Amino acid sequence: MVLDSFSVRVALGVVTVTLLVLFCASYRRTRSPYAGWWSVALLEFMLGNTAFLLNGTVHQQWANPAGNVLVVAGAFSVWAGARTLRDLRAAPWQLAVGPGITAIASFLENPAVNVWSGGFVYLAMMTAGISLAARDLWFIKANHSQVHKALSLAAWLLAVYYLGRWVVYATQGPASATFKTYFGPAPSGLVSMVLLVTVSFSMTALSTDQLIKGLRERATRDHLTGLLNRGAFLELANSELKRLRSNESGAAVVLADLDNFKAVNDEYGHGAGDAALKAFADACSASVRSTDLIGRYGGEEFILFLPGATQERAQSIAAEISRHMAATKVPEGLTFPTISYGVTASSPALASLNFMIEVADAALYSAKALGRNRIVGADRPGAATIADEARS
Repeated sequence: MVLDSFSVRVALGVVTVTLLVLFCASYRRTRSPYAGWWSVALLEFMLGNTAFLLNGTVHQQWANPAGNVLVVAGAFSVWAGARTLRDLRAAPWQLAVGPGITAIASFLENPAVNVWSGGFVYLAMMTAGISLAARDLWFIKANHSQVHKALSLAAWLLAVYYLGRWVVYATQGPASATFKTYFGPAPSGLVSMVLLVTVSFSMTALSTDQLIKGLRERATRDHLTGLLNRGAFLELANSELKRLRSNESGAAVVLADLDNFKAVNDEYGHGAGDAALKAFADACSASVRSTDLIGRYGGEEFILFLPGATQERAQSIAAEISRHMAATKVPEGLTFPTISYGVTASSPALASLNFMIEVADAALYSAKALGRNRIVGADRPGAATIADEARS
């Protein structure tokens, strides 16, 4: 029995349209980037297979290359979606290379009479796109549902199938009995339809995971600067301090305050103040290690927790932040404020986080009193005195 390729493609189209409607609705509800990319991929698959239905008509000359390009674009859109689950992005040029090469190859092989114009490149690009998606699905972080492993295996199986199509196409040609029986449009359409249905059920779980992760992120991050909010910072810093204490390692705390920030808002407007806050957050992120914690402590005040840092190292980091801030391109007509810092360290980390913050706050107060735009450090021997002065 030989499968009818036209009927299989029509059935694949119906299934794709149904899934597209469902996932568009899911995207509107969750705004999950993964659901969005999967919807784009389904749309591209649907349009590509619709174009293939015009093979054998007067429209084949443009429809066949268009079908190749759209289906390859769909495979790379699946890859782009998989990357969002790893908090990565596919660059526009990366998404355009495969479809672009496929378009050139398809138009060069006389598509008006050759239904397999560009077939060699088309199958190679499909293998590449699906393999990239399978790889990224496999390396999703463990905090996502383990369904990604099954999805990755399904994608790898499809990639192997397309690799088989490509090898048989290259060695025996599309007119061979082996290719027509196992790798032609009808069997490949059937395989794609089964996998689309199977995979789409699992996609819902990944989209929901991504939504939950986004909500958790918004709950722990300051919406303006993207830094940790005060509650999340204190929770993470306390946990890290306990770990450092058990290892007899040290830590440092830096409190930073943008000088005369109210004057910036009054003179230039709140938009200018927001720009200054974001610029300072970027300067902090550019100056610290990935293991350091940065939080917006309140208003124009920021806090840093530096595991393993000495007093001298913490003060050096504060100076580096100011250098980054000074080098930031300022919007015309605007002047960014200078920064005052209070720094303290405990080595080993025997002091409580509250005590270290209290000492750093006293040192910050001293920096303000001495004329602002400076770094004042408070080492552990003098910490108690400084803290007492701050309380009085």
